Amino acid sequence: MGETWEAGAAGVLRLPSGRLVRGRGLRRPLDPGAPPPAHGVYLLGRRPPEVPWESRWLRWPDFRLPADREAARAVLAEAWERAAVERVELACGGGRGRTGTALACLAVLDGVPPEDAVAYVRAHYDRRAVETPWQRRYAERFGR
Repeated sequence: MGETWEAGAAGVLRLPSGRLVRGRGLRRPLDPGAPPPAHGVYLLGRRPPEVPWESRWLRWPDFRLPADREAARAVLAEAWERAAVERVELACGGGRGRTGTALACLAVLDGVPPEDAVAYVRAHYDRRAVETPWQRRYAERFGR
């Protein structure tokens, strides 16, 4: 696609490098006027429905951590790389816990100190992002 999100659009997080990535809750309908992502990463306990864009599924049960941490690292690194030139979205059911945790991991990849990543996502995406203590620890340890 070669286009990124519009800064300030609903759910769009600007990382310090300027990369834009959208977080979304799948239980909310897509805005019909919003452009579709070029690449989606879906953080769910079960395989997500098919979408008309390229996507990856990370098995990540609600309120928990990714089932395969190595796969999660690879998928999130790919999402971060692609966000430089494409519309990338990360999404779970509600768009806060798993999505916020994954966004915090992208912030770490983007240079945010791991101990500040959750606060960064809460300040710039959703104040209630990253819902559990273990999700917080996962994001803080992602850079190690």
